[in-house]
Amino acid sequence: MKNTLFAVTTTLALLFTGCDSSDRAESGKRSTAGTEATQPGPDQHGANSGEPVAQGRGEHSQHGEHDEQTGGGGHGDAEAHDTPHGGHVKLSDRQIEAAGIGLAQAGPAEIRTSVPLYGVIAPNAERMREVGARFPGVITAVAKRIGDSVKQGEVLATVESNESLQTYNVTAPLAGVVTARHANPGEQTGDRSLFTVADLSSVWVELSLFPRDLPKVKTGQIVRVRSTDANLSAEGKVVYVAPFGTSANQTLTARVLLDNADRKWAPGLYVNADLTVGTAAVPLAISSTALQTLETRNVVFVQDGQDFAPRPVQLGRSDGESTEVLAGLIAGDTYATKNSFILKAELGKGEAEHEH
Repeated sequence: MKNTLFAVTTTLALLFTGCDSSDRAESGKRSTAGTEATQPGPDQHGANSGEPVAQGRGEHSQHGEHDEQTGGGGHGDAEAHDTPHGGHVKLSDRQIEAAGIGLAQAGPAEIRTSVPLYGVIAPNAERMREVGARFPGVITAVAKRIGDSVKQGEVLATVESNESLQTYNVTAPLAGVVTARHANPGEQTGDRSLFTVADLSSVWVELSLFPRDLPKVKTGQIVRVRSTDANLSAEGKVVYVAPFGTSANQTLTARVLLDNADRKWAPGLYVNADLTVGTAAVPLAISSTALQTLETRNVVFVQDGQDFAPRPVQLGRSDGESTEVLAGLIAGDTYATKNSFILKAELGKGEAEHEH
């Protein structure tokens, strides 16, 4: 996390430096032109003095000044949308992309009610095969080791039959990974398993259920699975609920089928899970990754053109992925989701510079 923040903020600093230099040059041109064009005459003193409106981090925007004069509502309404520090962060499209800041629009969503569980990743036993020799004989060659990936029909070993003295190949019955090998050249095959091949493109999550949770669990329910370090998450469905328990720990097993095409879920690792037992539709919600804290207040950075301003929000229900918003935003507001913490850091840096 620290390395990511350092890399992103370094990139932003370089971008801000380039943009600030050009902005200062352009600002100097505008200032000179504005001074020449707005030199006040004897009758020109007063409200229209020709002074430019200040913009930037830590200063009030034109929208706020306009609303104070007209009493207008909307996003400039000071009561409904008071922003901590009264500041904003200005970013170009290039800077937004370089920082990896995600954008989304506030709108309706479904908030899940879930039961927290824990479990372990296991191979999908329906996609595992024990491979033996068709005819007893001597193993003359072995082509694969434990950990090797194989295609369906690929040669694993060569055997010379004891009866016919002819050689034949032992092949992989499915595509997958060799997870066990009990074959070496010169050995007799016997009737034992020579190889185990597992297709790990899907895995099982064996969840432990306490008896009190059993009535809430049914096949087909959605489960969100998270690694213990919370860096990985995925969704699967309950495909089996054990009809009997384990006396040693007084739990039952619920099995979840999880897609693993990218091989990120390794069998044997412990995971946390949230079993969805119900959903509630809410009229306005945001991604939970958007939430930041300023002066003990929950805020969301709302985009207006190239400006991002921290907007205080009142929150309702949350399932960890989506959070209900009761006040502070309206449907259609564009806000920062992924990497929104960078905006908080830039706002703080800008205010520190303003104070000096």
